[in-house]
Amino acid sequence: EVQLQASGGGLVQAGGSLRLSCAASGFAFDDYAIAWFRQAPGKEREGIACISKSDGDSAYYAVAVKDRFTISSDMAKNTVYLQMNSLKREDTAVYYCAASKRYYGLANFYDIWGQGTLVTVSS
Repeated sequence: EVQLQASGGGLVQAGGSLRLSCAASGFAFDDYAIAWFRQAPGKEREGIACISKSDGDSAYYAVAVKDRFTISSDMAKNTVYLQMNSLKREDTAVYYCAASKRYYGLANFYDIWGQGTLVTVSS
């Protein structure tokens, strides 16, 4: 069964940090491009971070999260992480991980999606 499982969300105060995890089953992350998306209340889903082995393991970020969020992978655990620092109230959203054999960057064209994990940032 091909699945992604996102976890690690929760309630955090502004300025704090969280690390989200995305565990893959049924496929290996090293054969796929991986991305994190989020959907805030009243807004469309947006890509915020992506990583691809075929692109030299380079990572790319949306302007809104650049220099605050870091995407990384652990192939031994078949898991991708999103380290979120200096969180702001506007980061409140449901966060999703996604995977595809093709690299789409931050575009919303990924084939495999995990369930979302809610991140709530309070003041």
